[in-house]
Amino acid sequence: QVQLVESGGGLVQPGESLKLSCAASGVTLDTYSIGWFRQAPGKEREGVSCISKSDGSTYYTNSVKGRFTISRDNAKHTVYLQMNSLKPEDTAVYYCATVRSGSHYCYSYANYWGQGTQVTVSS
Repeated sequence: QVQLVESGGGLVQPGESLKLSCAASGVTLDTYSIGWFRQAPGKEREGVSCISKSDGSTYYTNSVKGRFTISRDNAKHTVYLQMNSLKPEDTAVYYCATVRSGSHYCYSYANYWGQGTQVTVSS
């Protein structure tokens, strides 16, 4: 059974950093690509960043380019999202999920999702 568990969310001030983790069980990271999505109140869920299982290529939505970095540790079955220079508009529940992705695309695949972790950026 595939399970994804996010952690690392919290309350930070604008300009600060957070590092999210997505721990996978029941699956190895060479089986599925993994992505991060977020959903703010009253808004649709959006893809934030993804990392390909095959070549490690990464995708970022425009609003986070240069601030967020996705990475993976196959030995720990964990994907990370380092978020720097956080802005109030980054406030959302962040989810990790299995995806199909490349350097220019990322979409949900196989319907495995974590429970989400709240990120709040506020002064």
